[in-house]
Amino acid sequence: MNTQKSNPRRLLVTSALPYANGPIHIGHLVEYIQTDIWVRYQKLIGNRCVYVCADDTHGTAIMIRARKEGRTEEELIAQMSQSHQADFAGFDIKFDNYGSTHSDENRQLCHQIWASMRQAGLIAERPVAQLYDPEAKTFLADRFVRGTCPNCGRADQPGDNCGACGATYSPIDLIDPKSTLSGATPIVKEALHLFVELEKLHDFLAQWIESGNALQAETANYLKGQFLAKDLRDWDVSRPAPYFGFEIPDAPGNYWYVWFDAPIGYIASTLQWCNANGEKLADWWQSDECEVHHFIGKDITYFHTLFWPGMLKTAGFSLPTKVHIHGFLNVGGEKMSKSTGTLVAAETYLKHADPSFLRYFYATKLTARIEDLDLGPEEFVDKINSDLIGKVVNLASRVGKFASGTGLSETYPDDGGLFANAAAAGDEISQAYETGDYSRAMRRIMELADAANPYVEHARPWDLKKDPDKIDQLRDVCTVALNLFRQLSIYLAPVLPRLADQCGELLGDPIVDWQQSQSPLLGTPVNAFKRMMDRVQIEDLHKMIEDSRVEAAETPSTPAPVWNDSDQPLKAEPLAAEISIDDFAKVDLRIARIIAAEHVPEANKLLKLTLSLGGDERRQVFAGIKAAYQPEALVGRLVVMVANLAPRKMRFGLSEGMVTAAGPGGVEVFLLGVDEGGQPGQRVH
Repeated sequence: MNTQKSNPRRLLVTSALPYANGPIHIGHLVEYIQTDIWVRYQKLIGNRCVYVCADDTHGTAIMIRARKEGRTEEELIAQMSQSHQADFAGFDIKFDNYGSTHSDENRQLCHQIWASMRQAGLIAERPVAQLYDPEAKTFLADRFVRGTCPNCGRADQPGDNCGACGATYSPIDLIDPKSTLSGATPIVKEALHLFVELEKLHDFLAQWIESGNALQAETANYLKGQFLAKDLRDWDVSRPAPYFGFEIPDAPGNYWYVWFDAPIGYIASTLQWCNANGEKLADWWQSDECEVHHFIGKDITYFHTLFWPGMLKTAGFSLPTKVHIHGFLNVGGEKMSKSTGTLVAAETYLKHADPSFLRYFYATKLTARIEDLDLGPEEFVDKINSDLIGKVVNLASRVGKFASGTGLSETYPDDGGLFANAAAAGDEISQAYETGDYSRAMRRIMELADAANPYVEHARPWDLKKDPDKIDQLRDVCTVALNLFRQLSIYLAPVLPRLADQCGELLGDPIVDWQQSQSPLLGTPVNAFKRMMDRVQIEDLHKMIEDSRVEAAETPSTPAPVWNDSDQPLKAEPLAAEISIDDFAKVDLRIARIIAAEHVPEANKLLKLTLSLGGDERRQVFAGIKAAYQPEALVGRLVVMVANLAPRKMRFGLSEGMVTAAGPGGVEVFLLGVDEGGQPGQRVH
């Protein structure tokens, strides 16, 4: 069993800091739920794990909003911190410390790290032409400018990097830029800026990225190909007044850019926790005996894998042991949107559905790979009602009402090996949690639930209850069923802490240790059974969508969309000519896994993919999807390929098939996916 109480690890865990200019929504919650599950698992197996976070509070947006609302920035961020922490608590996300980047501890650490970087000769000063909003009367930070990417031509991209092609640039490079603060066309003004000369850390960063397991392989390959293959650009870390933040002590009138002081907030929040608990910061951020784990979204990979390690190394702090990177949340196959009501605020969700349901649903989708998640209402309802209600809670509810009268047997009855088999599965489930493959853990747990429920169905405790002479037999059935339920509750405790608490209350034995799954609970009374979960209804989700639309100031009378009813009518491309079933049978469609993906330097549109069809079967395919996908985001994905297409000789190499996709082309390309359970090599019928 993967328990480490005899030699516990010391773990410092962070999630990206939420920005204090808006509420938490279900897209944000992917990361915080993912992190909370990992932290709860580590604590359950006996490791010493501290989870810190904070509000990201500085920048132009906070300043502008505070002005509009007639209050100070400090009043605004205090109110948002309270709101954020209430949202997190509503979803059972439990921090050991939740701080703010606008704190004395963060200011102190910013000064310390800045002095180290100055001393290392990494800081340069020079005037910069910067976009200025003539209506808002402020220089525009990267996030407050949107325009057309100068590299790929994709419209509506932010001012620092393109979400379509991954290119990085200055806001002034954007084509047709617009201020997101006022909508005005910004003008160009010059101001003094301070830069970190990141190229001086090139060798260190290349070595750190190359060695160890801090990054997923696809991320390391992406960084090496996209950034480290050439000189690293200087990093602009200052903004001129007016700006809400910390003024740079040796550059009056200039303030640290939010991406400088925000990650330092991880250390500052840890310092607050240390001060409150009699701990030393050096034991958590300057010790080889402590692991530092960051959980982030793929959109901020650049900052956490280049800038941040450079800052830490220079200032003598520990480097990240692991950067866990996840994909985005889509709803019904589409990006979340206020206009469609799919950008659901955490507070709105809590009015309509059990937070445990979202925690479990996300867990079934999260793997160790960088993959986007999709939330569709039918799948959500089916998964919750089938798995949690129909399998897990059902196991307790069918015997719970009898068990309070019988208690548990003194010895464990013969259950045909169910408990022993589930105990043996503990290592596999534990390893899945450790590696972040929650989806695999959930599948394995539900397999155990599937095996347990027929036992109760066959034993029919409701019939045994009618015969006073069968009370001992009834007690044995309740003992088996409740111990199997207890095992499932322990394995699910990182995901469903409320269910774990309910199980503990029912059996009078709180779940506090993973090892409890290895031994049955015997000879104890059982408390009165209380209803644990109610089924979720599709109507609840539709009402949540409608409420989200109203909150987004859309027309209330507009019908709320059903998330997965988003098919569009055929437009430019008519249906092809009719074929027979024999014609279709000639095309051999197979599931394949992308095991490698890379740019083709000589090609503008192609990526080179290496596909696995299971076993040792490999195919090389050149796909015209370069504008739509980054290579590192593809590795590990299951796709559908045409496996019997004649090989085609290209000047870049041999293309041995074709991956299937939809869309008009360019950045509008969508690879066809495969549901959970599909395996490489299986034929698509």
